[in-house]
Amino acid sequence: MPKPFLIFQQVNFTYETSIEPLFQDVSVHLPSGWSGIVGANGAGKTTFLKLATGLLTPDAGMVQTPEKSVYCPQRTDDRPEHFAALLHAASKAAALIKGQFGLEAEWLDRWPTLSHGERKRSQIAVALWLEPDLLAIDEPTNHVDAEARDILMQALRTFQGVGLLVSHDREFLDTLCRQCLFIEPPRVTVRPGGYSKGMAAATEERNAISRQYALKKQSYKKLKREAARRRDLTNQYHSRRSKKGILKHDHDAKARIDAARLSGKDIVGGRLLRQLDGRLAHTQDEFECIQVKKQYTLGIWLPGSVSKRDLLLKVPSRTLLLGDHKQLVCPRLTVRPNDRIALTGPNGAGKSALLRWLLPHLNVPPEQITYVPQEIDVRQCRDILAKVQALPHEPLGHLMTIVSRLGSRPHRLLESREPSPGETRKLMLALGMVRKPHIIIMDEPTNHMDLPSIECLEAALADCPCGLVIVSHDRPFLDKLTRTEWRIVRNERVEGCFVLKVL
Repeated sequence: MPKPFLIFQQVNFTYETSIEPLFQDVSVHLPSGWSGIVGANGAGKTTFLKLATGLLTPDAGMVQTPEKSVYCPQRTDDRPEHFAALLHAASKAAALIKGQFGLEAEWLDRWPTLSHGERKRSQIAVALWLEPDLLAIDEPTNHVDAEARDILMQALRTFQGVGLLVSHDREFLDTLCRQCLFIEPPRVTVRPGGYSKGMAAATEERNAISRQYALKKQSYKKLKREAARRRDLTNQYHSRRSKKGILKHDHDAKARIDAARLSGKDIVGGRLLRQLDGRLAHTQDEFECIQVKKQYTLGIWLPGSVSKRDLLLKVPSRTLLLGDHKQLVCPRLTVRPNDRIALTGPNGAGKSALLRWLLPHLNVPPEQITYVPQEIDVRQCRDILAKVQALPHEPLGHLMTIVSRLGSRPHRLLESREPSPGETRKLMLALGMVRKPHIIIMDEPTNHMDLPSIECLEAALADCPCGLVIVSHDRPFLDKLTRTEWRIVRNERVEGCFVLKVL
């Protein structure tokens, strides 16, 4: 049986609301195996996956895709179409998938109460069970804990078809992918190897182009100076050989000028100047044709402020009911103005529920709380974008500067109808920054964000003076930013019971 493949042939695509094309003359050929899709938030990674799986149609060109394709979206709002079929299936393959991903029969009825990590596991389990020829996965490690991440890695390694992988997880891309597609609208560049190898190659290409551009521009400037010098000499020759201003009877002066003209020096000088002008024009065309990609300034400063209050939070011990016969036992909790807290625990243990419960108990004015939730639904994304678009010119410009320094292109964002989840997080963070918050609370902040943005956010949070509470499965991210850990663990003696420990 021949192996499947994916072909993009001179593909163009532009959204109706956009002025500039997202993709232009894109041609790639991808064999079976995993290919990483890399780019900034809003660059078109999700659009590329939808074109590849037939969910979008190109404006021009052709996409030749395998017969059976499956797309796994970033969002986990909706239950996968074939989730019920998988849970009810009695085949050996279905049993293996359900056991591997830890799926439970009752998940079908309680989808709204599942954690986003549990939903993500369900989503990818269904996709693999369908055994597609092409599998496009958008951010598979979003929301999942370390155990689920390892399960995903092992499961995706066994996939035999054409795989397209969008991820902010560098290790995932480096381990699984044989090549990466770097999207920089309107172009797509394929580089061999995982993310790290591809980024190294991209950096070397950029440096080589910059060196070539500098050399050509230097050569152009040198030729331009020489052409100007020769033009001055030629003008001097013409001035000396002009009979204008010579007395009518000064035959000796006229004879000398005629002799100089007959020598041909002015003809040679003019020919040399024309040749030099030709070389100058050619060199100018050469350096102007070298496409040096614009480098955008990245990095932000979060203008938080330290509250003068002794405590931002003080709540007694209590038990939170999580639903579905689960509960979270919490000790007395306090948060001081400069505390930096990591909230950790397995999927479904109540981390997001605890944050939502704590918010109204904070001893902080609401306008000085910056809260970015784990997931933001489509309607909220549109509302946030509309709120930003309606801002007056000056505050809008300030917000867009922040968004730009987090790696997204403001003009594309403002033209869109629906920002990507990563762009929405950047907008929420920017809106919160202008209020100089006393506390920042972020639930899985690295979800949906591209790698350069994560690095910018990490650096900004490290320098921010206000209080910080972060939920994340990204241990290196937490290690750099937090000093205290609130860890949720299972109570092995009581089913469905979790306990919060302050370490």
